[in-house]
Amino acid sequence: MTQPVLLWFRQDLRLSDQPALLAAAAEGEVIPIYILDDDTPGDWRIGGAQRWWLHHSLASLSAALEAVGSRLILRRGGSAEQLRALMSETGATRVHAIQHYEPWWRAAEDELDDVLVLHEGNHLARVEDVVTGSGGQFKVFSSFWKALSHIMPPADPLPAPDEIAVPATWPASDRLADWALLPTKPDWSTGFDEWTVGEEAAMEAAIQFADAVDVYDEARNLPATQGTSRLSPHLHFGEISPRQVWHAIGGRSEGVTTFRKELAWRDFTDGVVLSLPAYAETNGRAAFDRLPWRTGAEANDDLKAWQTGRTGYPIVDAGMRQLWATGWMHNRVRMIAASFLVKHLLIDWREGQRWYWNCLVDADYGNNAVNWQWIAGTGVDSNMFSRIMAPLGQSEKFGAGDYIRQWVPELRGVPDPAIHDPDESGSRPRGYPAKIIGHREARVRALEALKKTK
Repeated sequence: MTQPVLLWFRQDLRLSDQPALLAAAAEGEVIPIYILDDDTPGDWRIGGAQRWWLHHSLASLSAALEAVGSRLILRRGGSAEQLRALMSETGATRVHAIQHYEPWWRAAEDELDDVLVLHEGNHLARVEDVVTGSGGQFKVFSSFWKALSHIMPPADPLPAPDEIAVPATWPASDRLADWALLPTKPDWSTGFDEWTVGEEAAMEAAIQFADAVDVYDEARNLPATQGTSRLSPHLHFGEISPRQVWHAIGGRSEGVTTFRKELAWRDFTDGVVLSLPAYAETNGRAAFDRLPWRTGAEANDDLKAWQTGRTGYPIVDAGMRQLWATGWMHNRVRMIAASFLVKHLLIDWREGQRWYWNCLVDADYGNNAVNWQWIAGTGVDSNMFSRIMAPLGQSEKFGAGDYIRQWVPELRGVPDPAIHDPDESGSRPRGYPAKIIGHREARVRALEALKKTK
């Protein structure tokens, strides 16, 4: 008799292009496991929006495993502890898993070092293989992209196994419904119904986007149109692998190149947190430790106005309301809203990052941290703090009128171009707030604060 092996799912919830699954299946009987671990991540346990997605993704994965005669075992607790317990219960001596780079997952992997077999499967290339001449991780994306390009395209995706051997007896499993991942009182997720979750939906989304990718370079900046791929939550949960996406979206157009750089950015951010594990909590540039972020009651009120879409800047408010309603925000608007918090309101980027972490279905430790530090100017590879994005100008430049009308119903009757700045045009309806701060006033305040970092 052969001993079973455990297959540890984390953010790789798929059967296709799943090297850990294939390796486990080659050894014999496979026991697939997912552990809801709120202990090991500490303060970085997944937020509410991610839990909604996780529920549906696990349901989809469970159904896919049952279709090939297997099943998904659910446990809750510390990952290392639960896996050790399962090994004791089942007689398994090995655990197969795809490698992850979040600091808590690396800590769990270290605890399981004697039994864990890690496989690369969530990146275009193994993160440790794309390094500088001195062997370190890249801190600048342009240099990273140049190095990665030399070893692209990625290998062809691996097919799902035709069959998975199963044990004669199964260990006990939690019920997914008992985890209460879905909100009920109140159910704030009614707007999430626009998403279809799971491996099959992820591949369908990639194929559909392939038909529109040639105009991606321009369309991705237009909030009122569907110009982005919307693949980010599927990629975050590993319902589709980056190399599956790379090969699904072929061609040589400028749009394809731009999109593949966005795909590569995810690899880059994992390299950053590999070398700087606390990057989500610590300024990449130490000088910004001296920047006097606003705190206190007034700053807290401003933070609340930003979170709830009541700043008086229509493009910012539309984005923040879209985020709350759907668990996602258009990429261009994410940058505008983040810049507004950091530079117009002079509120610490970590406050915004935490809000995004709880509200985004695609919240990703490395991606979120690097993006926030890029826009804040505090990161190892970042925009200059002194480059202060003008949200009103951005709104008009990228034709956000219909996007604003969709998410800020108070402004639906305001025509272009007044809708981008209803205060200035005298068109602000009574129910919509005045600007929380003027753009010029905010710019002066931000630049004064910047001087403290010198």
